[in-house]
Order: sequence, then C-alpha cells, then structure tokens
Amino acid sequence: MNVLVTGGAGLVGSHLIDVLMAQGNRVICVDDFSSGRIENLSDHVGDSQFEVIKQDIRQPIDLRGDRIERIYNLACPASPKDYRERPIETLLTCIVGVHNLLELALRTGARMLHVSSSEVYGDATVHPQPESYRGCVDQLGDRACYEEGKRAAETLCKDYSTQKGVDLRIVRPFNVYGPRMAERDGRVIPTFVAQALASDNITVFGDGRQTRSFCYCADAVNAVVQWMETDADYMPINIGNPDEIPIIELAHLIKAKTGSRSRIVHVDSAKAFPGSLDIQRRKPDIHTVHSRTGWLPTTSLDAGLDLMIAHFRAIQTPAVGPELADL
Repeated sequence: MNVLVTGGAGLVGSHLIDVLMAQGNRVICVDDFSSGRIENLSDHVGDSQFEVIKQDIRQPIDLRGDRIERIYNLACPASPKDYRERPIETLLTCIVGVHNLLELALRTGARMLHVSSSEVYGDATVHPQPESYRGCVDQLGDRACYEEGKRAAETLCKDYSTQKGVDLRIVRPFNVYGPRMAERDGRVIPTFVAQALASDNITVFGDGRQTRSFCYCADAVNAVVQWMETDADYMPINIGNPDEIPIIELAHLIKAKTGSRSRIVHVDSAKAFPGSLDIQRRKPDIHTVHSRTGWLPTTSLDAGLDLMIAHFRAIQTPAVGPELADL
C-alpha cells in the first residue's frame, strides 16, 4: 500500500515506519523536523520505496497525484518542554494541521488513523481511565495547548467521519518511551536515564508518589498498526501498559540499573513550572483494544528500561545538568 506518515521522524513515527517498510509498503514521511530527527529514518533514506517531505502539516500537503491508501497522523510536539515553548504552533498543528489531513483523506479516499493522547483526560478523577471518561482539563493551564488541541482534533475527526464519510481511527497512547527519544526530550524516562548516566542529580517533583504507566514503543506501534486494519469507527481507544509505578520508584529503579552515583533530589514542581498542574495518576483501561484485537503489551518496564539505557549509552549521552523532568 501507499502510506503517508506525518510526524514520522519522531519516536513512535520512526518505529512505525520501520514496521510499515518491513511489510513492503511504499511510505511517504512528512515532518518539519522541529522535534523529530532525520537520524531516526537513516535505515530508509535512499530506499526507492521511501520518501521524506520536509513540511509543517499546518500547510496543505500536495502529493503530486500520489495515490494514498493509509494516513497515520503523529505530527505534533509530544514533549511538554516542546509544547510549552511553542503553544500556539502546537494548538494550530492539532486543529489546522489535522483539518488539512482530513481534507487529504477526503480527496484521496484514504483511511486515516489519528494519534491523540492520554492528555485528553487531564488530571483524571476516574482511575484507571476508560475511553468513556470525559476528562478533567484546565483549558487555561500551560498544558492546555496540547490537551485541548488533542481534544479538538478528536472532534474534527469525528465530524469528518460522520458528516463527510472519512474512514477514521483514533488512538490515545499513554506515556510511550524507547530508543530514539532525544536526550533532552524533557519527559521523565529520558531525563532520569540521562541524569543517571551523567551522575547528575535525578530530579523528582514533589514526594514522587504521583504515578505513570509506561508503554514501550514497539508495543505501541504494534497496537497502532493493528487498529488501523481493524473494522472499527472513529471512537477512540486507549493504548498503553497498565502496570503503574510511582515516580520515586522509577527514579530508584533507573539509578540501580545504571549503577549511578546520582543523588535523588526532590523539587517543587510549582516553582519549576509556574502554573503547571502535576498530574497525579495516569493508567489506561485497555479493555477495548484487547477485546477487539487481542493486543496486550509484551515488554515489561524492566526490559524496556534496559533497552533505553543501552541506547543512551551507545550514543554517549551528554550531561543534562539541572534540567527537570516533566511527566
């Protein structure tokens, strides 16, 4: 098939392209490289079945008559560090960019899968979070550009499906991690690993009792590919690993695995990121995807961290100094 992947130079996008290329598809990657890296695509650059277009999806995509059968949309800053720095661009990517892709899907008849986020649930009052939960989001908070952007994008997708007949799928990943994350990504696992390898302080917000559920990238990609080909509709589904861990335990685990001399220090998140809401618990209910496809994550956090640490060692991670992780 002819497949378009937007945001294909990022973590999930590049691993998705690996799978699609291995399946024998012709893949077009669209990325503006504001956060993604061309190095993530090095295995495919030069392949006649692979093309890279450097472009922001906020601009209409002209594929010069190419017949597109599948569109995977992953184009949006996913790191809080990135979307805090570019909030307007982030929100418009979620709205204008997704609108452009939906128009492309409408013109070409392609099936489109939109990658949303667990951030649509905000600081959840229901635990674990099922797809039916409507969320608790601060529309004026410093995460709002991403949270509300993802929520608005889901609405656009639903409307294009019900009003214009576009064949749609929506997935909500929970805290995906793995090799190819940038050392200074800002999210908690790469930050802790980089700090530990550099023997810098491992910085934990508050008492560290807040929890997250981390999903290894290969597991997330497998779920995405399966859901694209499932006989489904626009109703979103969660993708993630329901194994939940307090952040303080994650810090100690990474310190032990790296053999680091780092100290674990506690910082006030309100002072580090004024106006930011520190989400207390995040855990997916994955009953829907499991019941429909049989998918379950197969990579434990223990095994995934070993792969992540080996990757960072291989690229000779530089010190990250006093930078703080964000969840």
